[in-house]
Amino acid sequence: MATRKKAAPAPAPKMGAPVVLALGDDVSTDAVYPGRFMATVLPSETPQYAFADHAEFQALVKAKTVPSGAVIAGGENFGCGSSREQAASCLKGLGVVVVAKSFARIFLQNAINLGLSVVTAPGFTASLGDDVQVDGHVVRNHTTRRDYDVVPLPFARQAIIDAGGLVPYTRARLVGRKGAAAPPR
Repeated sequence: MATRKKAAPAPAPKMGAPVVLALGDDVSTDAVYPGRFMATVLPSETPQYAFADHAEFQALVKAKTVPSGAVIAGGENFGCGSSREQAASCLKGLGVVVVAKSFARIFLQNAINLGLSVVTAPGFTASLGDDVQVDGHVVRNHTTRRDYDVVPLPFARQAIIDAGGLVPYTRARLVGRKGAAAPPR
């Protein structure tokens, strides 16, 4: 009597991360990190003030239940306003990924320098609680079953984010040169 093999279970659907905050266009750095907290600038202390005026999000922050890799969804011109780097620093400290249609130039550079994961996906939309996955050059919203193309960062800028920011990136590059001749002046 032949033994029958059981069919392999269907693979679990790929899951991403929850959207913990869904915002519209023109999110100011003052909304991300309000000016009244500018006396607190240490990266270890800034995360507690991220989106301080969004009660539901702040409840997650205070309860320390923002999952690592969670998504903050934005529209056009995310991070406009002032050049305060605390806006990027506080989000990096929370371990979130910011996916937006576009970013303000200075915020984007601060995010890169500090190693905050940012993804530009024109046309991207998501609601609070949606399951979103960044998969290579596509952002996939599993909840709405829609995909959005990603505008990739130049290689060097992405390498800085992947290293955790400009300081760790530079440190790794210098350590890699250990024993090599000093660069010409």
